[in-house]
Amino acid sequence: MSIIESLRHAGATEEAEVEIKWLHADGEIEKPGFEHLFSGVDALIVPGGFDKRGIEGKIQAIRYARETGLPFLGICLGLQCAVVEYARNVCGLEDANSFEIAPDSPHSVIHLMSDQIGISNRGGTMRLGRYPCHITSDRLAEMYGSREINERHRHRYEVNNAYRETLEKHGLRIAGTSPDGELVEMIELPDHPWFVGCQFHPEFRSRPDRPHPLFRGLVQAALQRSSEA
Repeated sequence: MSIIESLRHAGATEEAEVEIKWLHADGEIEKPGFEHLFSGVDALIVPGGFDKRGIEGKIQAIRYARETGLPFLGICLGLQCAVVEYARNVCGLEDANSFEIAPDSPHSVIHLMSDQIGISNRGGTMRLGRYPCHITSDRLAEMYGSREINERHRHRYEVNNAYRETLEKHGLRIAGTSPDGELVEMIELPDHPWFVGCQFHPEFRSRPDRPHPLFRGLVQAALQRSSEA
């Protein structure tokens, strides 16, 4: 519901009515010929979530958005799926996955936070609440009006730093990090109309009179795509 409301906030600011089409990642998107489901769609959001249900469908949808220029916003698990998709299909790491989904993967591009490795009882150990982020992307800093922001989190897995150099070498930009540079907070594709992922939950900070910059950016890109159709 908070994502729906955040889209409405952004749409109202852009004087546009946002129409939402729900797609089931564990259904038709996982089947060949799913592309027709995106007919008339001007943007894609892959939101947060847990466990492996629908993961391959989410990755498939993200690949479609990346390859066709469809504006995309990945939130929490959505960012993680975007990193997995990019590692597989651009970096050539065919078996790349998240440790949460496939702990035996030879390329866990998404892994546990370092201080949780070896912990068997993980109840209450998520990165939870507000944390600072330093934006390295000029485009996103302009959207926020600042390079230093604070966003709310609710997750346990992070981008694996062992793969950051490979991802960046193949064109994925690390668009925001923790202040010490150790944790990836945001990603983007510079040459894409709007391909952004965030590890945090921007919907928690959007308000009717203050739409969140990432939702507003997505709606602006969707409007641009719609006008060019």
